[in-house]
Amino acid sequence: MSELYSANPVMFKNNPLGFILSILLIPAFGIGIIILLYWYLQTKASKLSVTEHDILYEKGLLSKERSEVGISGVRTVTVKQSFFNRIFGVGAIEIFTAGDDPEISVKGLPDPNRVRELIKARQNGG
Repeated sequence: MSELYSANPVMFKNNPLGFILSILLIPAFGIGIIILLYWYLQTKASKLSVTEHDILYEKGLLSKERSEVGISGVRTVTVKQSFFNRIFGVGAIEIFTAGDDPEISVKGLPDPNRVRELIKARQNGG
């Protein structure tokens, strides 16, 4: 089972103003370093992977939560990108199966349209 896509949310591209503000706060008692460290751990704690037949979403550092959805069961894939997200090539992705709430929702992923295209191609037998 090979991975077609695997990524963690990104820091700078997802929120460049917050990143710059955190850098500017480093001289102020190290607050910027604490913010950046917390933010870094949050981004490394979640990962979305698309394989040939499944979509896997893992989150957590010490305790893990793992969601697995079969590509054949996906009803809708929604990609949300603001103007700045489109410039930097990141966005949020929501994957819906049978209900009204998304089964998987991840913000700040690089190249979210590629995820949508991979899922749709696999559903269509590609």
